[in-house]
Amino acid sequence: MSPKAVVILSGGLDSTTCMGIAREAGYELYPITFDYGQRHRIELDNARQVAEYYRVQHRHRVVQLGFLREFGGSALTDDSIAVPKAHEGAKSGDEESGSDIPVTYVPGRNLLFLSIATSFAEVTGAEAIYIGVNALDYSGYPDCRPEFIAKVEEVIALATKVGVEGRGITIETPLISMSKAEIIREGTRLGVPYQLTTSCYNGQAEACGDCDSCRLRLKGFAEAGLTDPIPYVGR
Repeated sequence: MSPKAVVILSGGLDSTTCMGIAREAGYELYPITFDYGQRHRIELDNARQVAEYYRVQHRHRVVQLGFLREFGGSALTDDSIAVPKAHEGAKSGDEESGSDIPVTYVPGRNLLFLSIATSFAEVTGAEAIYIGVNALDYSGYPDCRPEFIAKVEEVIALATKVGVEGRGITIETPLISMSKAEIIREGTRLGVPYQLTTSCYNGQAEACGDCDSCRLRLKGFAEAGLTDPIPYVGR
């Protein structure tokens, strides 16, 4: 019987690469997606398509977290805060503009995601949670750092039945020290369906190509020597 893994699946490039990595590792996949009122809600459809691609749509869960939009405080959940263009962000291509956390950071998002994914893992009997956080080619989010992941693992061991019984649930972060180009090369090797993913913070049918997330993605494909298969405005 194959081991089980919960994969936090946004419908983006990184989380979909995690699906491919978890599949190659021999896990039975249990994807979970969060609808938190994000500006780029189009990614929910991408997540469903990715789950279908891996033939696990019957195990795919979409969890409603609309209160994050009610709280606001992020360009991704508050329409009064504009999504910055790449040159305005905390990190843009080869440029860095200090240590400020960008306005696209959603307060508490990954903490909530991992807590709920832990519950799903306990119920399904999964021994691992895959999350596509990255501490190298990322936008400055504090909840993408190795220190954060390590502390959440400690809490899981203390706060769950399986942790108390000594079985535990690990948090797998296979992309955490990889560049975007390295992630794309690995995903390409695994046959990850990047044509079904989206990364654009603006949530358009055609990616804007100018937000921080789009620029990091395009830069990664260029450095990997590959062409991004999704459509962009004006391209």
